[in-house]
Amino acid sequence: MSAKYSFLKGPELRPSGWVRRQLEIQAAGQAGQLDRIWPDVRDSRWVGGDREGWERVPYWLDGFIPLAYLLGDEDMISRAKRYVDAILAGQQSDGWICPNGDTPREKYDMWAVELLSKVLFVYYDLSGDGRVPEAVYRALRNWYEGLRSGSLKLFEWSRSRWFEALVAIRRLKELRGEEPWLLDLARMLREQGLDWGAASKKWDRFYYEWTHDTHIVNVGMCMKASELCADVLGEPPTGEADRLYAILERFHGTPSGAFNGDECLAGRSPIRGFELCSVAELMYSYEWLFALTGRQKWAERLERLAFNALPATLSDDMWTHQYDQMTNQNACVPGHTRSLFGTNGTEANMFGLEPNYGCCTANHGQAWPHFAMSTVMRSRGGLRVVTPVPALASIDFRGTRVELEIGGDYPFDNDITFTVTAGGDTDFALEIPVPGFATRVTVDGRPFDGRLIRRKGFPKGKTVITLGFRTEGRLTRTTGGLYALSAGSLLYALPVRAEKKKYEYVRYGTERKFPYCDYRLYPASDWNFGFDGPRQSFEPVRRARPDVPFSSEDPPLSISVRVAHIDWGLEPGYRYNCAAYPAHTAALDGGQTAEFVPYGCAKLRMTELPLCRRPSKSGAAGADAGTEPPGKEK
Repeated sequence: MSAKYSFLKGPELRPSGWVRRQLEIQAAGQAGQLDRIWPDVRDSRWVGGDREGWERVPYWLDGFIPLAYLLGDEDMISRAKRYVDAILAGQQSDGWICPNGDTPREKYDMWAVELLSKVLFVYYDLSGDGRVPEAVYRALRNWYEGLRSGSLKLFEWSRSRWFEALVAIRRLKELRGEEPWLLDLARMLREQGLDWGAASKKWDRFYYEWTHDTHIVNVGMCMKASELCADVLGEPPTGEADRLYAILERFHGTPSGAFNGDECLAGRSPIRGFELCSVAELMYSYEWLFALTGRQKWAERLERLAFNALPATLSDDMWTHQYDQMTNQNACVPGHTRSLFGTNGTEANMFGLEPNYGCCTANHGQAWPHFAMSTVMRSRGGLRVVTPVPALASIDFRGTRVELEIGGDYPFDNDITFTVTAGGDTDFALEIPVPGFATRVTVDGRPFDGRLIRRKGFPKGKTVITLGFRTEGRLTRTTGGLYALSAGSLLYALPVRAEKKKYEYVRYGTERKFPYCDYRLYPASDWNFGFDGPRQSFEPVRRARPDVPFSSEDPPLSISVRVAHIDWGLEPGYRYNCAAYPAHTAALDGGQTAEFVPYGCAKLRMTELPLCRRPSKSGAAGADAGTEPPGKEK
């Protein structure tokens, strides 16, 4: 295996600052409490109940386990252990590990094994529980024998997500060596699994139909498939992820770094939306792609998702979430005549316990903890900072204890400190990236024009390295002549004040009640604006250090922007939702100053806006400021 970097394990990495606070909010919210409130986890067949016994408990554990250990919360750790104990106790003598009940094994979708095997190793790497490697070994061997004999086959989700099993296969190789059957299993999965290279030929368009090969969560997952498979099998890197990314960005990209898919690939319209699970899985793919390739672009794409698309679709207290979020989201209200979305229902953009479908309820909790575990990685010579958010890493390096503390408040502030504390003189090396968007960069107070700070050799005691830079706001053209405002990794949006209506009820035996009830968000302020001129100074200003990092009530940053009212219009058939593109872009007034805030802080927002047209002195509209009609989607 030839990965450039490796993930730290167990107590080697701890979040601090705002990242820890975000995890504390999650622990007190929906993802931290599902085993107490949600029947599909609380009463799952995985723990002897009668509810879902497939993906939802493994999905939930994928976030809950690292959340518990990152926070050092003994109650959560014991609750996670209860689930792991039940799963391991239910493993049969031949290695079969799933609670399939009355479903014959050959009809049980083995996606659950692909997912669970990865999750159990998350538990092992954090807890050190020695039962796990043997249990995963037996489960995968059982699956291998079934696939080899033909009694088991890949179908549906297991066929689409075959590569997820490679995470556990890779870990078993590290622990037990290259047993031939493990490599045979990896090859067999690739041969029987969905060919994502061929599937990508359909990605230059969107369809109003549901298919596995355009399903946005599958697509987000598959980004890492080729590089992960090459690493496990000892083959040359393929570069396939770059090709897939280019297609997705061109035809389905959004300013937040996510790809539109509601539930399948959906073009670039700012009101089509994308699923929360796709954000979580795309982040996980980027974490692996950085570790495998060492290319900083994957780290910067990861943080763009983490700082924008992820918090935007979660309520401040993380008790509710959306299934689909839209870039221009001036209302979160069900459609009355038809859905805004391709194959999802009318309630997919509501905030609630399980809007549209419960997969995101179970799965969204993995995103923040896995991000926190990926902020610093081990290199061959020491440590590599992936994203310079607050964290504390501590490793034994060639017999010397070395600690790295990352201080500051990035991305809300760009003055960052890196404190290395060495137990003795050491040739430990530290690598610190400088973001590609950074300007006026200084290192230890002196100008720096590189993109990677590398220090090798540290004396006993403390050494402090300081990094400072500026981020400049800029407008970027998106789709249909619209523009979006960014500064560094943060996307900015015009917040729309929300009138919030609460709904408490029971559906399919599952209760929604405060704080995990459903909410509709109605617009209570104007949203029909355009940028009043492209030549503005977009300077982010620090407003506060809120208790909630991405607070909608008290955003940490803002940018003052000149805007003007325009005739935008509503999407046909809807009472509240804005049209995909404005009807007219002529300014209707003299303009005003509005405060744009980080996209992740604005639950109702307008993000992609046109440049307003204003008459020239001759009376004609400015030719360079209009919005052309959107191009036809294939």
